[in-house]
Amino acid sequence: MQVDVSIIIVNWNTKDLLLKCVDTIYTEVKGASFEIWLVDNASIDGSVEALAQAFPEVKTIQNSENFGFAAANNKALRQMNGKYALLLNTDAFVTTGAVEKLFGLLEKKPAAAIAGAQLLNMDDSKQNSIANFPTLLTAITNESLMQILLPAKFPSKRSNYKEPIKVDSVIGACMMVRKEAMDAAGILDEDFFFFFEETDWAKRMRSNGWEVFHVPDALVYHAQGQSAAANPDSRIMFYRSRYIYLKKWHKLFALFFLVFFVRLLVNILLATVGAILTIGIAKGPRTKLFVYLKIAAWHFKGCP
Repeated sequence: MQVDVSIIIVNWNTKDLLLKCVDTIYTEVKGASFEIWLVDNASIDGSVEALAQAFPEVKTIQNSENFGFAAANNKALRQMNGKYALLLNTDAFVTTGAVEKLFGLLEKKPAAAIAGAQLLNMDDSKQNSIANFPTLLTAITNESLMQILLPAKFPSKRSNYKEPIKVDSVIGACMMVRKEAMDAAGILDEDFFFFFEETDWAKRMRSNGWEVFHVPDALVYHAQGQSAAANPDSRIMFYRSRYIYLKKWHKLFALFFLVFFVRLLVNILLATVGAILTIGIAKGPRTKLFVYLKIAAWHFKGCP
């Protein structure tokens, strides 16, 4: 039976967040018909069993291993019954009317393929919810600086938008996607394990003539992990996905690679100076240096 929205949630050992996420959906979504798909990446914390007991109506796909974000979502995208898919992180909690506003935007704009929510920290401050396509300018300089100097070209949370705006891409913690656009441009690229898969998707959608929108009044709380920057494995995964994206979409990939590698070496130098000045006592500079050295070692191994 077709529904308005197929809500797809990928889970990996986040049982408590998952239960809160699903409970919030049933509490807050009233103006659109929906189904919920859980795709579990081989969790060992009892997530699937707990969800089945609390919400037996949720459709569940259990993977035998952690296939990553793109491949896991694709399993549900191939089976969904909705006119639209809502990709939702387990640590994202929709507010009243948020899903309906994303749905309404896509209903009103037939050329729109993707609508992204305004993500909020748990203290109500705004998270960046817009992803601009990487350019040599932002690689060489700094995207935050470009967002200040050229806000029209590089939209961000620094601006207060009253109406939906067209953007390059959106952050994938909560994004609604038109099934018709997926059929035309394809589903997520499984070369991406995590990071940049939604940017690549939006790039393909845009290349096929579709539009992408940020919807500022569709509010969604996002209790994003704060430790990713201090996790070398997560940072290496980010670098790997960024290189996959750049190699796929830019003929000047070698130049991008050089720029990011030089920036990494500069960061190592600065972190080393910081560690020396604090005699290795301050945790921040020491942690940064450790992470940067691990990323550099991965580069010297040929970016496996």
